[in-house]
Amino acid sequence: MAQQTRNPSRLLPGFRLTMGFTTLYLSLVVLIPLAALAIKSAGLPPSQWWDTVTAPRVLASYKVSLMTSFFAAVVNLAFGLLLAWVLVRYRFPGKRIVDGLVDLPFALPTAVAGIALTTIYAPNGWIGQLAQPFGLKIAYSPLGITIALIFIGLPFVVRTVQPVLQDLESDTEEAAVLLGAYRWRSFRRVILPQLIPALLTGFALAFARGIGEYGSVVFISGNMPMKTEIAPLLIITKLEQYEYGQAAAIAVVLLLLSFVLLLLINLLQRWAGRRLHSA
Repeated sequence: MAQQTRNPSRLLPGFRLTMGFTTLYLSLVVLIPLAALAIKSAGLPPSQWWDTVTAPRVLASYKVSLMTSFFAAVVNLAFGLLLAWVLVRYRFPGKRIVDGLVDLPFALPTAVAGIALTTIYAPNGWIGQLAQPFGLKIAYSPLGITIALIFIGLPFVVRTVQPVLQDLESDTEEAAVLLGAYRWRSFRRVILPQLIPALLTGFALAFARGIGEYGSVVFISGNMPMKTEIAPLLIITKLEQYEYGQAAAIAVVLLLLSFVLLLLINLLQRWAGRRLHSA
């Protein structure tokens, strides 16, 4: 008798039921709201839609959101890796407290974070007044926006890299050191290639979160059009003026930018994964 091949997906009971609930959940929470957003923006005439998303003020807000989010994600990439390394590889007093503080931006309301950062970095704040004599303006500038995005984006990198570091076996690293490789070389050749997919994921999450961040930025940015006005704030402004179609059009552009970003990061992750397995 010929042996029958069974579909691996049918080995687990309840596949159809769980798949149905998954599809329904994703549709209600993600797909339907995004489709409604696209339909709302499509209500504008094509010429008005294009004029809305290419207006100088809108383009300036895109630039502010993208540039500050990118620089904040780059900073979080470096310091998030360093913090995850310290939490995994070393023991020190207060380690659990530091580990818990990493998740504080997740639990803290974004408006509270924005008020706290503005209080500290304003010209009369604790840090702002120290930078004032050097002509460095932190709050109400792109630098202040970047600092706020660093605050809210750091946990994404740390919590993405930390489990990978915990799963890495130290035998390979110790063998490289015993064979004469310097610690920096062993880190660069042995450890870093295995961390690249996780680092790319953390970078993408921090970048995408920064693009759409509103609460922690609106207070410290100063909201000056063409200078420190972010795209989410401009969307809120359009909604307050009852210009729902224009607000949806700006939001669709942000959605497309985030989608393209995540797609590129996923392609880089696949490339890094294939290169790691082929090495």
